[in-house]
Order: sequence, then structure tokens, then C-alpha cells
Amino acid sequence: MNTSEFRRRGKEMVDYVANYMEGIEGRQVYPDVEPGYLRPLIPDSAPQEPDTFEDIINDIEKIIMPGVTHWHSPYFFAYFPTASSYPAMLADMLCGAIGCIGFSWAASPACTELETVMMDWLGKMLELPKAFLTEKAGEGGGVIQGSASEATLVALLAARTKVIHRLQAASPELTQAAIMEKLVAYSSDQAHSSVERAGLIGGVKLKAIPSDGNFAMRASALQEALERDRAAGLIPFFVSSAALVAPGNKEDMWLHVDAAYAGSAFICPEFRHLLNGVEFADSFNFNPHKWLLVNFDCSAMWVKKRSDLTGAFRLDPTYLKHSHQDSGKKPAFNIFLTDGPFHVSFQHWQIPLGRRFRSLKMWFVFRMYGVKGLQAYIRKHVQLSHEFESLVLQDPRFEICAKVTLGLVCFRLKGSNKVNEALLQRINSARKIHLVPCHLRDKFVLRFAICSRTVESAHVQRAWEHIKELAADVLRAEKE
Repeated sequence: MNTSEFRRRGKEMVDYVANYMEGIEGRQVYPDVEPGYLRPLIPDSAPQEPDTFEDIINDIEKIIMPGVTHWHSPYFFAYFPTASSYPAMLADMLCGAIGCIGFSWAASPACTELETVMMDWLGKMLELPKAFLTEKAGEGGGVIQGSASEATLVALLAARTKVIHRLQAASPELTQAAIMEKLVAYSSDQAHSSVERAGLIGGVKLKAIPSDGNFAMRASALQEALERDRAAGLIPFFVSSAALVAPGNKEDMWLHVDAAYAGSAFICPEFRHLLNGVEFADSFNFNPHKWLLVNFDCSAMWVKKRSDLTGAFRLDPTYLKHSHQDSGKKPAFNIFLTDGPFHVSFQHWQIPLGRRFRSLKMWFVFRMYGVKGLQAYIRKHVQLSHEFESLVLQDPRFEICAKVTLGLVCFRLKGSNKVNEALLQRINSARKIHLVPCHLRDKFVLRFAICSRTVESAHVQRAWEHIKELAADVLRAEKE
């Protein structure tokens, strides 16, 4: 494909994408295929001679689309939202064209510098404490990770390295293995499985702390666990929480706050109080790629001391070094002086070496929507979730299972888990809307998340009517 054909085919692809997004409401939200459907539809090896672009485009509708779950359909209410906007798509196109691997400043200066500025922009939108920002040569800073799961793992590994160095400095005879076997991390019993996975990868014990009536970690239970484990000779070192919990003896603990979904809402003043206490955290993370119109992947992570990350992940093979990283000159781009000019090489802030120019998506979205436009988008989703909550509360057969604060409603039929499992099975088998469940302690619960950029009140109303009809069928069948 030469430049001339790329111009033509690129316009055709933009038209295809625009038509897909414009007509997505008319597509069945959840695919009607069985595992393994795709392999018989394509050759068992790559073609020896080139296929035509027309053939590939035709195969998208014949082969790919039948197996797509349409996450951006206004009838998709499963999981959490995954952000999508035209400005972010255009930025991703530019990112692919530039094609840099921005592991260091020298690898692509604009990639590093724009990311630091965009993370400061976003931090200011959230009113994060200045300690988390990179401007004015602060000690903290922000970095784009691939997911909240990666951010949790990075924070845990940095905390592990920090405590090992601290203990070995005080007692040089201690081996890393001796310390590792005593390390304990903590999370809520309602925490995402990614926290448990981080513990497995990090090779440390992870203990679940009981949650309160609002399904948030109980501070008193955490304190009891810390005291009990210290008395047993263990070394508490890390707490991951979705709510702000300041553990006792904070100087010995790393507090990581994971607001993967909720964090986007904190740009609205009426929801900012949910972030109160973040000043006690060592690291904070949320996903703009969930609810802030920045397409996946874009997970925003801030730390108070970037040296905690670089201390855990710094490796400097000769072929990655560059002339600016250790010079003594004061550069115009004067935000990294504590580590040496331009020494914020993001390779030292993450698990992989390579990284895409993801900050372009933030730059495009923030400029083309503005803070007010993003706030309006969040508020609309919250309003729709309360509209659905109101509909549920009007039907005596149903109950709300958790306080509705943002864009998620947890609800169920009053009665057994079995009847709710049957309801969910009917909903997803009908494929008119898509929901997923969760367990809140011993209850099987249906989750209704406001997800699509294009969802309106009419879609919520139709979804509720559909749920009510299927609920009546389930309850009728249970009596028979």
C-alpha cells in the first residue's frame, strides 16, 4: 500500500468506523456464536500472495462483526464503561503513524514531555495535592500505565523494594529472602482480583480485610490486622484500597489508592469529596480509558516520590543511555532536576520497556471537550443511573443492593440467588441488552452500568421494560 492508496483507504476506513458507530444501536449487542466459531471461517495459514483491501473489508462484516460484543452500544450495560470518542480515535491514528517507542526522553522527547504535562493537567482537574505533580521540580509525578492492574503491581513492587532497602540499611545481615517471607500486603475483601494477582507476582502474602456496610474496607479491622501481624513477627508493608484508609504507623506502610472507575468523576466538584484523604496515599491510580472518553489503554498513575519507582525498576544498559540524562546543565524543560535533567525515563516507571505515545489521546480529548464538556458527560451518566435506580425502586419485586453514587446500579429480584441467576441467563440469552453479575457477600447481584457515550434515557427505559418482562417470566416459571 503506497501513500496514494493509504489516503484513499484511510478515508474509506474512517467512513466504515463512522457508519459502525452511527449504526451500532441496530446491531445485536451480544454475539450469538459458540467458542471456536472463527477458525473455520479463515484459512489455516497466512496467504502467500497479498489479499485485496476490499476482501479484508468484506471479511470484517462476515467474520469479525458476528463475534463482536458491542461495548459502545447504548444497550451495553455490562462491566464498566470503556471510553470511546472520535478525538481519541484520531489521536490513536496519529500515535500509530508516529510509531515511536517512548521509553526515554531521547527515544522521543515529545512523547515523554507531553505525558508529563498531560498527567499534570489531569492531576489539576482532580485537585490532587501538589506533591503528586511534576511541575516546579517536585518529587512526585504521573505516568500512563496500561491498566489499573499494572499500576497496582508497580506500586506493590516499588513498596516491596522500598521496605527491603530500609530494613537492610538498618540490619545489613538481613537477606532479601528472609524479609520477603515476612512481608504482608492488605486489601478489602471486596477488592478486584488484580490485587491478589499482584501479590502472587510479587511473592508476598496478601490478606483480605473485612468491609463495612458500604462494602469499603473497615479501618478498625485493618488496624487490628496490622497489630496482630506485627505481634506475630510479620512485616506489613502495603495497603491497596478503593477508599481512603490511613493505616497506623503510616511511615512503615505504602498506601495505594485504586479508583479505576470512580476516579473520572472526581473532576466534578460534587464528587471530589470522594477523594478526600488522598494526601495520605503514596500512589493513586484511575482509568481515563473507562469514563473520561480516552480510548483504551490509558491508566493514570501518580506517585509522591518517583524515586520509589525508579529505585525498584531502574536498569540502564549502555544502548539505552543518552547524553542528557546525567548532564549537569539546567534544561529549559526543568521538571526533573532531582533525578538529573531528563532522567524521567518512563522505562523506569513501569514493567515493560516500550511504550506508545498514549498522551496524544489525552491531549486531543482534553482540548476538544474541555473540562466542562467532560464534567457534563460524567453528570449525564450519573443522572441516568439514578433514573434506573428510581425505576427499580418503583417495582416491589426488586431491591437495590448498594448505594448508588456514580454510574453503577447493583440490583436484584427479592428472593434466592437461583432466581436471579435465572433472570440474568434470560437477559443475556435474549441479547437485547447485556449485563454481568457480581457477588456482594452471599448475594448474587445484577449490575447495571451506564456505559455508552451515546446512551440516552430512552435506552435505559427500554432496558428496564425488557428486564421487567423477563423477570415476570422467571417468577412465573418458578411457581410452576
